[in-house]
Amino acid sequence: MKDPNVTLDKHFDLLHEIEREEKALRDKSSQHGCFIVKSGNEWIEDAKQRPIPNMLFSEFWYEREVSVLFADTNVGKSILGMQIADSISRGIAIDGFQIETSTKKVAYFDFELSDKQFEKRYSKDYTDHYKFHDNFLRAEINPETEIPKEFVTFEDYLCHSFETMIQNHGAEVLIIDNITYLKSDNERAKDALALMKHLKALNRKYGASILVLAHTPKRTGFNPITKNDLAGSKMLMNFCDSAFALGESTMLPSYRYIKQIKQRNTEQIYHGENVAVCEIVNPHNFLKLELREFGSETDHLKQLSASDMSERDEVIKKLKSEGLANTKIAEQLGVSEGTIRNTNKRLGL
Repeated sequence: MKDPNVTLDKHFDLLHEIEREEKALRDKSSQHGCFIVKSGNEWIEDAKQRPIPNMLFSEFWYEREVSVLFADTNVGKSILGMQIADSISRGIAIDGFQIETSTKKVAYFDFELSDKQFEKRYSKDYTDHYKFHDNFLRAEINPETEIPKEFVTFEDYLCHSFETMIQNHGAEVLIIDNITYLKSDNERAKDALALMKHLKALNRKYGASILVLAHTPKRTGFNPITKNDLAGSKMLMNFCDSAFALGESTMLPSYRYIKQIKQRNTEQIYHGENVAVCEIVNPHNFLKLELREFGSETDHLKQLSASDMSERDEVIKKLKSEGLANTKIAEQLGVSEGTIRNTNKRLGL
């Protein structure tokens, strides 16, 4: 006699298979050239089948987003990146911030530190080492790697290796530290576009959450951080779902602040009047940022003295006499175009 449960299971499997085939036919019929066209209600019905994104690092980064964390050199973005990775691998929030997921497998691609530098950062003078969760994986480039013949460039092989990490190790979260290693000319739009397209493809294919760490060109520290401070900003900003920045504070050498730059799943919580002010500390064997308060970004910026303004005025005069446009002058000095226009009026240029 046949087991009725087995028969029932086969019945449900058949129904599910029919549903999948019907959906595939609907999707195919909705394709028109490079567009997929559906009614608004159909889009919503399809979207309802996918889970609601949860916070990975408060409102800064959500599940299944490609996000960018950027900062100037030696400000501490790798420290924060590692802290976020450790938090997600354990499913435990960083103090003062939120996480809405359980433990996840995290792959941290470290193109900055050697293994010995990594050991020093997460130990007490090379002893009493920090114990990471088993869900945390760290990867660095194998210096003896040879590019297989099917790949034209090392960058192509590197991007393929990201996918292998997802397939072979079950990584759900990728953190890439940092983008400047992957593309030596990442400020050029075509390079930034190619990289972000590949990461978005991985994001859509596997539902992977991806955080890319990136440098800013050298900043003066007098002006608020904006999307224009990100190297290759236009393409990177267009293709990422969210972006946040780590700024250096003038209050104390160890103080930093975190600011939202772009967001799609939430309103802007951590704007210029509500940045998260943190301090870099190493209480035992884990270098990290500790939240101190929320405040105005202006309080952490450098203030121009009279001599600074006079010097800047002279530089603006010189560049203006050379025929440079206001936008180019602003770019060179790390200020807004409005500042240059106002200075020109004040100086009668």
